This record gives sequence, structure tokens and C-alpha cells, in this order.
Amino acid sequence: MACPGRNYTSRAGIYLVKIFLTTFEHFTPTYKMTNVLILGATRGLGASLRTLYSAKTATHVFATSRSSNPEPSPGVTWLTGIDISQPDVGQKLVSQLPSKKLSTVIVSAGYFGFETFDSPDWEKQVKMYSTSAIGPVFVVHNLVKAGLLDQGSKVILVSSESGSITLRHEKEGGGNFGHHASKAALNMVGKLLSLDLKPQGIAVGLVHPGFMRTEMTKSVGFDKFWDAGGGEWLLHCAYGPHGKAPGIC
Repeated sequence: MACPGRNYTSRAGIYLVKIFLTTFEHFTPTYKMTNVLILGATRGLGASLRTLYSAKTATHVFATSRSSNPEPSPGVTWLTGIDISQPDVGQKLVSQLPSKKLSTVIVSAGYFGFETFDSPDWEKQVKMYSTSAIGPVFVVHNLVKAGLLDQGSKVILVSSESGSITLRHEKEGGGNFGHHASKAALNMVGKLLSLDLKPQGIAVGLVHPGFMRTEMTKSVGFDKFWDAGGGEWLLHCAYGPHGKAPGIC
């Protein structure tokens, strides 16, 4: 039986990201979470995280949008024209941010261009690598150099199990080269950034929130795995069988 829609996937993804952020609090210096930057905040996981954090009275959210002008929302400052796949993303981001320290940066922007072995797509692959593995480097670089990230700040990069070579199973088949390989590249980017920023006390983490049924996944054929029970498993893991307490995976 399929779960009743994308709200559950968003809830599960949010829950796992929250666990990760809470874990960071135990081994990074205490830093009151007041300013949160979310890249890719107009839909999917990013939109749900924007809603979650903006509901906190002590938190202000800076949320990015590529081209649209979203409706004003309490507790949210929209930064428009921010495309993480473009070379000037870091400079544009810094130019729109006030001189306020950021406690948390969540890079949730993503792009999935469907491919098969018979129809690889050069432009799609370049965009996926730029979005997943290249853009985040320039975002973090510019934020650090502008003094917006410092001791106790956290950077969360939303990755995917699809980037794992070890976990890739023959039954899943090949194809989707750009998406899966760009996530593998993002995993290395996260590791390298963590080494670069460790002396400054800035924590960098990678999260795999699980499959989420969003607008982006509609055209890539993964909804069938949700309908086959994968979504129910994720919900059970994140919330327990009754949706109230954390489950055990």
C-alpha cells in the first residue's frame, strides 16, 4: 500500500536533517541558532525546512530562489536570482546577505536530469555536476571569506545514497550518470571542506534524507520505488510505526 503523499517524505527528510544538526551540537561550540541560510528553498525538502525554521521565534531564515519572487513570509528574507550552478553564485549570495553571522547553512538545491546508457546528455550532466559538486564549494568559500561563517557555524550538504559506490546494487541498474556521480563528487567535496574548515571550528556534514516524492522526482521514474514500499520504510525509520517516536533502522 502506498503512503498518502509527499508530506510524509518531507517530514522524514526533515526529521533526519534535524537529528544530524542536533548531533553537531554535541561536538561543536555552542552557537545560538539565529540566522539560517537555506539554498534551494522554494520546493521539496528546502521549502519544508524553510517552513520549519521560520516558525521558530528566535530564528531568521534567509532563503534562496533562482528566479521567482516568492510570496513574503514571516521570518523569511528571500534572496532572489541565486543559481548554484552559475560561477557567480557565491558573490551574488554574499551581496544580498547582511553582515550577520550564519549559524547554519543548508545546501538543498538540486537538479535531476534523467539519463540512460542509450541517451546520455552532456548538458544535463554538466548542470548536475555544477549544482551538486561545484557550486557548493564557491558558496562556502565566499561565505567564509566574507566572515559570515565562523566558530560554531554548521554547513549541511544534502547528498544522496545514490552517490555511494558500495551501496549501488545490480538490481538498480545503470544510467543516470550525471546525478549519481555528481552526488559521489559532492561526498568528497564535503569531506575536503570539513578538513579545510576544521581549524576555524566550522563543522561540515553530509546527509542522505532518503527518497522524497517531490516535483523533481516526478519525471525520473523513482516514484515506483516509493509505491513499492520504500516510502513506508523511510517513514517507519524516521517516525516509528505510529508516526510519533523515532524508529530504529
